[in-house]
Amino acid sequence: MTHLGFVIASYGITFAALALVIGWVLVDQRIQKNELKRLETQGVRRRSARPSRKTTP
Repeated sequence: MTHLGFVIASYGITFAALALVIGWVLVDQRIQKNELKRLETQGVRRRSARPSRKTTP
């Protein structure tokens, strides 16, 4: 393999790996958003959400 072939192969493999990781992150983001939306419609709230203020008489 020539030097140029090695460089082109390295860049190609790196590009493919980055494309896969970016695609995986985007798909997982969509899955997580849908799951969060589903849980919120069921009434499950985030722990980081502020609790409702209850006034005591």
